[in-house]
Amino acid sequence: MKLYQLHSKQALPIGKKQAWEFLSDPANLKVITPEHMGFNILSGADREMFPGQIIQYKVSPFPGYTTKWVTEITHVDQGNYFVDEQRFGPYALWHHKHFINEIDEGVIMEDIIDYKIPFGILGQLAHPIIVKKQLMEIFKFREDKLKELFGTVDSIPNELQLKSF
Repeated sequence: MKLYQLHSKQALPIGKKQAWEFLSDPANLKVITPEHMGFNILSGADREMFPGQIIQYKVSPFPGYTTKWVTEITHVDQGNYFVDEQRFGPYALWHHKHFINEIDEGVIMEDIIDYKIPFGILGQLAHPIIVKKQLMEIFKFREDKLKELFGTVDSIPNELQLKSF
């Protein structure tokens, strides 16, 4: 089974504290997720992020298909990074690292997601047609939404790439 990695970097002209407060609040996932995905938090987002926190979502990754997604916050370094891992949901593996690094112009927000697709060879065949396309669209939407909310650092280009291993 193939392992995939999505790597995204975006510079934002805001302070590290503001970036952390926005990005570590699970309620803001709805703000930076395309509306057509029907993303809703069911439980677990009612307190400040901590290791061991379980957050349950409902999401419609494809028209006509809604699923629950359960993630656990496994690591938190206040103000610097956190990691969420899928415990139940549409992926065979989902390990998402969120980093916030200070730069002169503001911060660099970096996401590294390692994931596997279920359904063996069928999943691998569907990846470039459906999954990769959708993940790239979601992260492009996030990039645009964060630009709208916070502005942009023109001197640092945003990066979005997907690799397979």
